Amino acid sequence: MFELKDIIREGHPTLRQKAQEIKFPLSTENAKLAQDLHDYVKNSQDADMLARYDLRPGIGIAAPQVNIAKRMFALHLQDDESKLSLVAINPKIISHSVEKTYITVGEGCLSVDRVIEGYVPRYARITAKGFYPDGREFKLRLKGLSAIAFQHELDHLNGVMFFDRINQENPFEEIPNSVPFEKEK
Repeated sequence: MFELKDIIREGHPTLRQKAQEIKFPLSTENAKLAQDLHDYVKNSQDADMLARYDLRPGIGIAAPQVNIAKRMFALHLQDDESKLSLVAINPKIISHSVEKTYITVGEGCLSVDRVIEGYVPRYARITAKGFYPDGREFKLRLKGLSAIAFQHELDHLNGVMFFDRINQENPFEEIPNSVPFEKEK
């Protein structure tokens, strides 16, 4: 299982690389990576596991964040609004809304140790495709926090950090054609 010490931080060159496609069937190494990524996000939301291990709470983690430049990430959202728990391999967005959204309190990242304020524009709704670790293809329609988190993790696979999307001159500038997403702190 990964711990906080295994997560690379902003400035590391792997976070700026475009990750490589993964071939199926998964190698033993890639299957273990998928399980370890999923375990991290699930365990990071468990108070007992947080206390027992050195973890930081998160809802998503991408392979590049553990210094492995492969197109894989895990998400685990289990709140009232969003229920999504998966490992996505070779994911992509195949369609999206014109309407945008953003988290009003901003986004955070396991690879960023500082608070970076500002609105991160995201598509309000997306349709995504990819593969589960067992090789089955998925097609998901996502909105709200699930859509935002999917786009955040997909950015990691393309060498993009969330703060790259913030308007540097006016971080809280209203985003045209958008509906803000209110996230509980």
